[in-house]
Amino acid sequence: MTQRIRLIGAPTDIGAGTRGASMGPEALRVAGLQATLEGRGLQVKDEGNLGGPPNPWQPPVQGYRHLAEVAAWNRSVHQAVFSALSEGDLPLLLGGDHCLAIGSISAVARRCRQTGHTLRVLWLDAHADFNTNHLTPTGNTHGMPVAVLCGHGPAELTGIGGVVPAIQASAVRQIGIRSVDEGEKHLIRQSGMEVFDMRYIDEWGMRQTMAAALAGVDAQTHLHVSFDVDFLDAMIAPGVGTAVKGGPTYREAQLCMEMIADTGRLASLDVMELNPALDVRNGTAEVVLELVESLFGKSTLMR
Repeated sequence: MTQRIRLIGAPTDIGAGTRGASMGPEALRVAGLQATLEGRGLQVKDEGNLGGPPNPWQPPVQGYRHLAEVAAWNRSVHQAVFSALSEGDLPLLLGGDHCLAIGSISAVARRCRQTGHTLRVLWLDAHADFNTNHLTPTGNTHGMPVAVLCGHGPAELTGIGGVVPAIQASAVRQIGIRSVDEGEKHLIRQSGMEVFDMRYIDEWGMRQTMAAALAGVDAQTHLHVSFDVDFLDAMIAPGVGTAVKGGPTYREAQLCMEMIADTGRLASLDVMELNPALDVRNGTAEVVLELVESLFGKSTLMR
């Protein structure tokens, strides 16, 4: 049976510190996402865009910017992703900023509890996103989703999946990390989460990094990839709001995606933080499209 992909647009920059990620879903569509995936023999249904409150662009209150609006968007994402999974589709969430992973991953975790699958989250990002309102320098919730999913945060967000915490830190493998706030470092260490930062990748290479991150994945694993476009080196992906130098090269990123595809366990995907306002001729979206195609099995030769 052909895998069916359900595209879910979440056009908001509600959790970000820079405007423009709200245009990310359309940039991916313009780059030809649906046709590209259909060219791989996949069925693709584009659900269009979710709705939610506009970005009021206000300062933080008690360490959170736009908490009510962030919660509303994430509830909407949660329901859409959970519905897709319940109906046998693979949800591909088109962001939008990375705070939306709260809704997406809490939905995946909820579905895993129903089906008895073991959740493994690959968090591809320049940032650990493990801040809390006490640690954050900005109050932007796109720097908090992993912490929230692990139970650190306000009830409006931690409770979205119905169980607190939605996931255990042990389910997460972070890859490509190179920008972590001081307070975050201590919380990450306490959590025991596995982090394959850029030094690890420099020392051991992407092949060994991915082998370690994917260790233990089996037929009972639900593999969720949360792909923040700033995972990539800023030279090849300028169209992001929080670009950080020194990320994976194009080839390293391709190997990462191909090794994920080789497992055959990819079951849900977020593509987050694409910001066309900061891009050049939609070039970042086109790079992302090539990487997503590799996630769904494209390789140079038959493997």
